[in-house]
Amino acid sequence: MEFYKFDKDSGKAISKFNSNFIMSRIIQTEKVTHIGCMHLEEKGVIGYHQAVTPQLLLIMNGEGYVRGEPEEYFIIQSGDAVFWKKDEWHETKTYKGLTAIVIESEELNPSSFMPMKK
Repeated sequence: MEFYKFDKDSGKAISKFNSNFIMSRIIQTEKVTHIGCMHLEEKGVIGYHQAVTPQLLLIMNGEGYVRGEPEEYFIIQSGDAVFWKKDEWHETKTYKGLTAIVIESEELNPSSFMPMKK
């Protein structure tokens, strides 16, 4: 399990085309990629399971906890990204609720685009 940041502070200012915004790059793929949005209500759980393919979980709002194979939980919140390799066991849960984008693909390399969370 690896932790990354995609918050505003990890982005870069874009001014091309008269633009004025911050872009936090996340991932680039050439192979088939599945992208979904997960809505976990209060006390929601994504049960303990193995990753079928490499997956990247981007926390958009709310907060929760993730764990890998050891039963040690790590807090996650808006702007955090968690990466699991194929076959890695993991679980996500929240007490207050959270919304997350999940990206699943055989070719995910988040370290090429996002800084590691410290």
